[in-house]
Amino acid sequence: MATQSFPGREVIRFRKTDDSKPAAPKNQWRHQGLLQDQIRRSAKAPWTPSLSIAFRMLVLVRMAGAMYSIISDCDETFNYWEPLHFLTHGTGFQTWEYSPLYAIRSYTYLLLHYPLPALTKALHFDKRAAFFSVRIALAFISSFIEAKFYRTVVERVNDRVGRYLLFALLGSAGMWISTTAFLPSTFAMHLTTLALSFAFIPASQAGSRRTLLATVLFAVNFFVGWPFALALALPFVVEELFVYAGDKVKREEVGWWQRQRWSRFLTAVGTAALVFIPVFLIDSLFYGKPTLVPFNIISYNLLSSTTSANLYGTSPPHFYLLNLTLNFNVLLPLAIVSLPALAVTYRYDRKRLGAITPGPDQSSPYTLLALRLAPLYIWLGIISAQAHKEERFAFPAYPLLCFNAAVTLFLVRGWIEVIYIKRTSSSYQASKTSLFRLFTLSVVMFSLVLSAQRILALGKYYHAPLDILFYFQKIELPALLERSGLLVEPVSAPSPQSAHDDQPADVDLSPLVGRGVRLCYGKEWHRFPSSYLVPEGVDIAWIKSEFNGILPAHWGKVQESESLWNREAIRTPPPDMNDENREEPSRYVNPSTCTYLIDLHFPDAPTPLPPHEPDYGSQPEWEIVHAYPFLDAARSNVATRALWVPGETWQLGNKWGEYRLLRRVGKDKI
Repeated sequence: MATQSFPGREVIRFRKTDDSKPAAPKNQWRHQGLLQDQIRRSAKAPWTPSLSIAFRMLVLVRMAGAMYSIISDCDETFNYWEPLHFLTHGTGFQTWEYSPLYAIRSYTYLLLHYPLPALTKALHFDKRAAFFSVRIALAFISSFIEAKFYRTVVERVNDRVGRYLLFALLGSAGMWISTTAFLPSTFAMHLTTLALSFAFIPASQAGSRRTLLATVLFAVNFFVGWPFALALALPFVVEELFVYAGDKVKREEVGWWQRQRWSRFLTAVGTAALVFIPVFLIDSLFYGKPTLVPFNIISYNLLSSTTSANLYGTSPPHFYLLNLTLNFNVLLPLAIVSLPALAVTYRYDRKRLGAITPGPDQSSPYTLLALRLAPLYIWLGIISAQAHKEERFAFPAYPLLCFNAAVTLFLVRGWIEVIYIKRTSSSYQASKTSLFRLFTLSVVMFSLVLSAQRILALGKYYHAPLDILFYFQKIELPALLERSGLLVEPVSAPSPQSAHDDQPADVDLSPLVGRGVRLCYGKEWHRFPSSYLVPEGVDIAWIKSEFNGILPAHWGKVQESESLWNREAIRTPPPDMNDENREEPSRYVNPSTCTYLIDLHFPDAPTPLPPHEPDYGSQPEWEIVHAYPFLDAARSNVATRALWVPGETWQLGNKWGEYRLLRRVGKDKI
């Protein structure tokens, strides 16, 4: 069996090829993209991995991110992990956004992630397996989409730009953080990147497939993911309706051409709008009333008198500048200057975008490349103009930032080539020198090293909230059962390898159910990662801290007779819930009812400590079971807290706290 082959499309064959047929020319996209090499044009093309190899490279990194990256935003926990846990296990925390009075979160989006956790529960796997199965699935999806985008850039822009893009995607800390996050902004990033892998193909009369696929993907992004990310489609719409792009149009054919483009685009929009139907039906079924979640989101954020800035604080104008510098280092300035760099190239290195000057019947490659660079500027402009700023808001543009940076790097390389040839008056010498390759290699490697240091810093400085729950489940709870005489035979004995690595054996924790074990969080509520990481039988509760906003509440109980989509707890407005971030005292329990407490203590914090955030570890009612180091960022050096460098000297600039698991004295048995 063999699949039919089309130009520019990679295929899988199951039958030996016929050697009698002429082989397809290698590097068929060489010198056909928007950007052109000007030296060594007849030489072998630079190494660019195939789609399959790029996917395998990416998935190795993304899998590592799925297993070891932190949860950097409590919105991911409480608006997505906790509702998903409620769907699969019937318990968890509910935020006001899921109240049917407001309904600004979509169950359609949650259901896309539902199958794997439901399967792990049906197979009686540990809940942790459900958590990591979702992350691993996101890793595979992201890897394919990134590889697809990279190959489009190789074929439609330039092979060197594609290669720079691939390494930017592989190594940047921003992509490490965002690609496996369970957030609509990550979903928007994936869908936008996939849509642009089609939209980067120049529009033409023969490109109806490109138009339809890109439009449908942008529509899914709007209805299922994050509606505001539709702004990233604006350059695609402009090119589709007003730019010749891949067409050559005679003056007398312009009117016909415009009608054809508009007709095709409107047909694609009409088809894409059908996505609205299942989204509307699913959300209406869950909420028990007609519900348009995307429009509720828009109405709340743009039309409501209660805004995020008023409720959740504002950030300075340079917030994203600092944040993106941490996540992308030298790639950020390269990305920001991509359009000015294109203008410089137009003035001094015009052949970089083709030797032929386009006539009035066709589009300039500069116009097409500018349209591909524009989405990053549009998105940064939109989110920077908002008073309330968060890191996740920038996620949809992360791959675009990598692309813009890759384009700038290629253009700067071109400037160096022009200067070198002008100084030496020899194109031959320019074709033999390694100067240009060393320049781009040094930039890419410098960025990769800084990104690795940032990724390591995140893991070593801030991973304690995940580590402490692993210790709680694998070490402390089995010890609690043993002290109580409730420990049964281990479900599976540790293998020699796991024993060598000091990995604890899996223990049956079912005797905990109904025993009143309660794990409490105070000021660390916002770093609680997920109910998927806390075993069944452990109640999770909040105690009062200095935070005076509204905390998530426990979902209502699920009756055995209720189906997934017909739960009263979803359809009934919960009590003591508001959209004004007003504190609800009903959320808190008395600390004396807690069996365990998660707390963070900074020894260098100024005293006296706030009354609701004491050092619980020094109080006689509590004993420290275990602790992990956690960076005291506020009192650490800016450089040493941003990056991790091996050696004690670098760490001298950091101050540390203890992320503690505390047990109430007298509750060492159940």
